[in-house]
Amino acid sequence: MGKPKVQQSTTLAKPGQAPRAWWLVDGNGQTLGRLATRIATVLRGKHKALYTPYIDTGDFVVVINAKAIKVTGAKAMQKVYPRYSGYPGGLKHVPYERVLNTHSDRILRNAVKGMLPPGPLGRSLLTKLKIYPDAEHPHRAQLPQPLGATLGVHGN
Repeated sequence: MGKPKVQQSTTLAKPGQAPRAWWLVDGNGQTLGRLATRIATVLRGKHKALYTPYIDTGDFVVVINAKAIKVTGAKAMQKVYPRYSGYPGGLKHVPYERVLNTHSDRILRNAVKGMLPPGPLGRSLLTKLKIYPDAEHPHRAQLPQPLGATLGVHGN
């Protein structure tokens, strides 16, 4: 009569099903936007075959040397970060250079946050990002692997 029908199914991840890995990224000399894109991809879990858009299937990312992340063009002089106190007239615009000198982790965290989905899922994904301004970090026990060619991306 004809060929028998084959039932095909799509595998969807369930919460807590995806194994977690720890990745180490050295920000020394890296470009801010390109690095943030790579980190957001790993945090979401898009590098895995088990990726499901509405489930947290991503890995942990440890970024070291966040102070040495570079921006291209004139962004170092023109980029500002708004900060609002909640009071009338409390909107402040902090320049990139001052944020880099005082809270260098906020620059990368802000860039990655803008690339993650809004809402509870994005907030939970952002908790898996650990950023440190220097080469020292307290996550040696997790044995983070260097993020690079293993995921099909360039650089560290």
